[in-house]
This record gives sequence, C-alpha cells and structure tokens, in this order.
Amino acid sequence: MPIPIEVTAAQIDLGQRFDRSVAVVASPALAAETIICTLTANTDEAITEGVDLDGWAAYTVGTSGTAATLRIRQTNVSGTVVATSGAVTRTAGQLVEHSVQGFDAAPALTGQVYVLTLQVTAGAAASTVSATKLSAMVI
Repeated sequence: MPIPIEVTAAQIDLGQRFDRSVAVVASPALAAETIICTLTANTDEAITEGVDLDGWAAYTVGTSGTAATLRIRQTNVSGTVVATSGAVTRTAGQLVEHSVQGFDAAPALTGQVYVLTLQVTAGAAASTVSATKLSAMVI
C-alpha cells in the first residue's frame, strides 16, 4: 500500500520559480538565425539542478525555405546552445508550429537570459513569426 500524503504544497508559493515570455521579438530575415523570443529567468532562487526550458513558435516559412531549426540559447544569438530541434523539413509558404525543450545545468546565478531563435534554411525572403512562447522553471 502506498504511503499516504501527509503534507501538501497548497500554502507554498512557487511562482518565482516559473517564468515565461510570449512576445515576438522579430522574424527571421532570409536564412539568418534570429532571436524570436527572449526571457530573463529568476535565477536568484536557490538552484539545486538547473533550469528546465520549453520553447514553441508558430511561423510562416519564407520564400525558398526548405527546413527550419529552433534553438534555445543562453544570453544572445551567439550564446551557448541549450537545446536545438535540428533542421526539420519545411516548405516555403507553409504555416507551421515547432517546439524545442532543453535543460540548462549551468545557468548564471543572477538573471540568466535565454533566447529562442529560428533559422530557416535557404530562405530567400523573411519568414513571419505569428506566435511564440519561451518558458523556464528553476529547479
């Protein structure tokens, strides 16, 4: 028989451990890797494991696009890659949604910035990001 629950978390506020952003920062021009969403995680909390990250985007693939890669990076477009979807086959003009998940075992101790980036392979014109979400859970 399982051990019964004797204590609950009903009175504990875990809100500071969860952060999210849904603001579209930009859409990729041509085939350039572009920041489409940014988030500053509340890493002032005690970190015992790291930061669990989840990124999602809906976008229309630009002219001549053949594939797309979604990445979560630390800090900026040249920062450490935390997670990558790899190149997923896409078709120009196609409206798609795409997700990537990752875990950062070495976040900055104060205010780690994460960015969600999108790169469209062979894009000859801008792709259009219509919605995005980047979320973080400090563990």
